Amino acid sequence: MRRLARIQGDITKGSEVKITRLSRFLGVIAILSFLGMSSASANSLITTFPISGSTVTTAPTSVTLTTQVALLAEANDIAVTDAAGNRVDDGTLTINEATATVGLKPLVDSGIYSVTYFLYAEGETPLEGTFTFNFSAPSVITPNEPTPIPTKSQIPASSSWGTNVFIVFILIAAFFVLVGLSLYARKLFRDR
Repeated sequence: MRRLARIQGDITKGSEVKITRLSRFLGVIAILSFLGMSSASANSLITTFPISGSTVTTAPTSVTLTTQVALLAEANDIAVTDAAGNRVDDGTLTINEATATVGLKPLVDSGIYSVTYFLYAEGETPLEGTFTFNFSAPSVITPNEPTPIPTKSQIPASSSWGTNVFIVFILIAAFFVLVGLSLYARKLFRDR
C-alpha cells in the first residue's frame, strides 16, 4: 500500500511540475507576443480646408487635408468635382508631411463641390473618403488687384569719420605686429 501511495504521489508531483513549466512557458510566450505588437493606430483625417460641410463665400484656391500620420510622397490622389461631376482641381498635388494640398481652378459657379481623396501612409491602410463643401459665389466676381504702395527710398549707408580712423589704426597696428614678428623670427633663426 505504501508503495502504491508513494507511486501516486510521484505521479501527481511530476504532473504538477509539468503544469507549472507549461504555465510558465505560456506566460513567457504571451508577454513576448504583447511586447512584439505594434500599436494599433489607423490614419484618419484631422482637418480639412474648406471645412467639410461648410459654406464658403470666397472661392478657395486649394483644398487641404491634414492627417494623423505622415503621408507618402507618391500615389496619393485628391479630386474636386462640381455638382455636374466636372473636375475643378488643377491636378497639382503637394504633400508636406501629414498635409496634402490640391490646387483649384477659379470657382465661379455656386453649388456643392465634392472632394474625393485616396491618401497613403507607410504601414497604414489607405485613407479614402469623400466630403463636400458649398460655394456661394458672389453676384459679381471682381478680381483682387494689388494696389502698389510707395516705399521710402533707402539712404545708402556711409561710413563715418570715426570708423575710417579706427580702420586705419587697426591697419597700422597690424603692420607693426607683422614687423615685430618678422624680427623675432629672424632672431630665432640666427641663434640656431
